[in-house]
Amino acid sequence: MDTIIGTYECKVDAKGRLLLPAPLKKQLASSLQNGFVLKRSVFQPCLELYPMKEWDLMMQKINKLNRFVKKNNDFIRRFTAGVKVVEIDALGRLLVPKDLVVFASIAKEVVFSSAVNIVEIWDKDLYEKSINGEDVDFADLAEEVMGNINDDDNGIS
Repeated sequence: MDTIIGTYECKVDAKGRLLLPAPLKKQLASSLQNGFVLKRSVFQPCLELYPMKEWDLMMQKINKLNRFVKKNNDFIRRFTAGVKVVEIDALGRLLVPKDLVVFASIAKEVVFSSAVNIVEIWDKDLYEKSINGEDVDFADLAEEVMGNINDDDNGIS
């Protein structure tokens, strides 16, 4: 698994193209040949950009689900709704299909935000609301999610 680092801003052109910031393009260089999958986020009003290698790993997990269990089948259908294979062109631009632009309410300015092995693509205003939201106490969330992990090997916790 490759880790992607950083948060970057860019503008959307009239055709729905996003110019990948140079540091992000550099991190994704090894994935440019194989392409990407762009999909709706499950939990947020944003898009998720998966390098094809990461998408294939996700599909291996999902393919283990028994499709004769209705909840599994419903999950697969919703998880893959609106999924598109996309490429980054020679100029470093990513064309976001109209239906995904509408889903993520992308207007003029966009934020690319790293999420470990994928990149979230947000409308800038929605991103700011999400990270500044008073509905989540980040200290409590960090304690709840990471507080019980005890990994003595690296000095964290």
